[in-house]
Amino acid sequence: MASKRNMMRQYELVERVRRYNPHADEELLDRAYVYAMRAHGAQMRASGDPFFSHPLEVAAILTDLKLDDATIVAAVLHDTIEDTDSTREEIDRVFGPDIGRLVEGLTKLKRLDLVSKRAVQAENFRKLLLAIAADVRVLLVKLADRLHNMRTLHFMPPEKQQRIAEETLDIYAPLAGRMGMQTMRDELEELAFRHLMPQAAVTIKTRLDELREKNGKIIASVEQELRDELSARGIEASVEGRQKLPYSIWRKMERKSIAFEQLSDIFGFRVCVNKVEDCYRVIGVVHTKWPSVPGRFKDYISTPKENDYRSIHTTVVGPGRQRVELQVRTHDMNDVARYGIAAHALYKDGRVADREALSRESRAYQWLQRTIDLLAEGDSPEEFLEHTKLELFPDQVFCFTPKGVLIALPRGATPIDFAYAVHTDVGNSAVGAKINGRIAPLGSQLENGDEVEIVRAEGQVPPAVWEKLVVTGKARAAIRRATRDAVKMQYINLGRQIVTRAFERAAKPYAEDKLKAALPRLARAGVEDVLAAVGRGEIYSGDVVKAVYPDFSEDRKPGAQPPRPEGEDGWFGLPKAESLVFKFPGRGEQDALPIHGLSGDLPVRFAPNGGAVPGDRIVAILTPGKEITIYPIQSPDLTAFDDQPERWLDVRWDLEAGQKRFFPARILVTAINEPGTLGTIATVIGDMGANIDTIAINIISPDFREMIIDIEIADLKHLNGVVTELRTKPVVSKVERVNG
Repeated sequence: MASKRNMMRQYELVERVRRYNPHADEELLDRAYVYAMRAHGAQMRASGDPFFSHPLEVAAILTDLKLDDATIVAAVLHDTIEDTDSTREEIDRVFGPDIGRLVEGLTKLKRLDLVSKRAVQAENFRKLLLAIAADVRVLLVKLADRLHNMRTLHFMPPEKQQRIAEETLDIYAPLAGRMGMQTMRDELEELAFRHLMPQAAVTIKTRLDELREKNGKIIASVEQELRDELSARGIEASVEGRQKLPYSIWRKMERKSIAFEQLSDIFGFRVCVNKVEDCYRVIGVVHTKWPSVPGRFKDYISTPKENDYRSIHTTVVGPGRQRVELQVRTHDMNDVARYGIAAHALYKDGRVADREALSRESRAYQWLQRTIDLLAEGDSPEEFLEHTKLELFPDQVFCFTPKGVLIALPRGATPIDFAYAVHTDVGNSAVGAKINGRIAPLGSQLENGDEVEIVRAEGQVPPAVWEKLVVTGKARAAIRRATRDAVKMQYINLGRQIVTRAFERAAKPYAEDKLKAALPRLARAGVEDVLAAVGRGEIYSGDVVKAVYPDFSEDRKPGAQPPRPEGEDGWFGLPKAESLVFKFPGRGEQDALPIHGLSGDLPVRFAPNGGAVPGDRIVAILTPGKEITIYPIQSPDLTAFDDQPERWLDVRWDLEAGQKRFFPARILVTAINEPGTLGTIATVIGDMGANIDTIAINIISPDFREMIIDIEIADLKHLNGVVTELRTKPVVSKVERVNG
């Protein structure tokens, strides 16, 4: 940690940059150092160090990533606008607009509190990614800033330590990993792990120290043996033994529910060579000398990860019958594995790479741009955060289209995820899939190397249940969007039918271009918005007529029904009323109920508000000395008996095969207020073989009526059939079963 005694000097900062950039702008770096030191003045950190030590440490971290002068200067200045009297205008004047934009972007990010109420956190995360998309260097400075804050987190109050560590593990470490910056991700995770689970961190570190003490000679022996073997084959390579980090070990133990002793890949070796072809030569040497472990070979050189990671992984049974994990890569690949997007062409010949060049070179940057594109799709902030978090934890599988196009997906992905990864239209129109030439369920989990063919059908709308089958944020967002669009289209069609009928009643011609001209009077952006609002019951159809024809008037009191065509007394030809109840002749009382578990002489009846039908899970409630009432298990009325367990009886249906009986059920139907609607609904119920017992009609708006219908039905399948058939009728807006 920096202090007054060892705080980086002005010349030291310049020297750090000139090590990798001999053409560094020394005058610019000196000017930034002096400006920030004067601006922060006597400000102190919680550690007791001068505040100026913090931006210097952030700049030092970025010099390890070999970043351009502007990014180093922005790091030195990143707290000036927020914490001193400096302004964006002054930064622009002294250092230029490029550095000014970087510093202002970082200032906005500093004001974000990502660990807060979910909606606020989500909105702030959107702003974070938008700032990063404008200039990816903002992310690099922000991550370095977070890393130094984590290194000094122990000086903060305990509640802040917890909050900041959670935020780091939840957002910043995965984001660093998604950008390929594994070295930074590892340190962020380890620091957060120590603060969030100190006992687990200490325990695992102790076990690792013991293992290193025990196996140190074996590791050195394997390293030397590998060097000698490769050298004998003329392969110039560096070999380095490595040990998994405590957080990585803890995460694997949690994920696989295994003990420390069951881990077989705590130690591994990294082999770095000069050329790609040497990577494959190394694998040939290793697999010739030691037997490989089946299923443990992964070639991320031919198929890189989404964060640009390239390497070959293999596991062999090495000396002493110990499993040895090896990573083989070139030195350039190793730089990308360590520094990620910072290892790409961010800085060449004194110029910063533009977006197009960076997008061509970096798959991680391409992912970032695709993620930003989701911001334009209209998802809620919470949904966007959920989708992006899903994308931050990729454990990938690689699949192919029938034409050989490679599609990288997270572990656990399904053909639905695959379809949406190809194109949103492919996902929306998917109806089936073939995996390796065989028809497979859309919910199947894909494996590495699968060839996936998507069967499509035009006009298909993805069912909402698909959302539970997918693991990618893109698929989940597209399914929700398509579902919302489908629902909106239903309301639009319903609204169009209502509005057309309203214009007919008013004897006025209807045309959507005329309605478009009246949009300002209806406070809606488009014709479809008006129709959807009418379909949802938010706008009365008569008000739409009046908006198009301002001279139109109709005689109605607030809440009253609109005018009827001549010859009609009321709704569907029924007498006008706020609420109507009709009782139809029943089919007679059942002399015995087919329910197992009941005995005695007490009368048995079904719940008054919705009844119960075979197929429902049921319970009986005893009213001592009076009766027994049968309820479906989902009835909210049962909560009244939660504190009276002695009244609950365990019962079940006792029906004989082929036995034809009818049971009470209740449905709630919301329908358009126009002649013929009641007849349509009654006809459907009759045609489906059900019997209407009672109908109660309530006025909920001039355009809609609500019907509570008690029907007699054979069983749950019969009831679901009636509900499904009613939903297909244009006059019906909504149908649902009622229990209590």
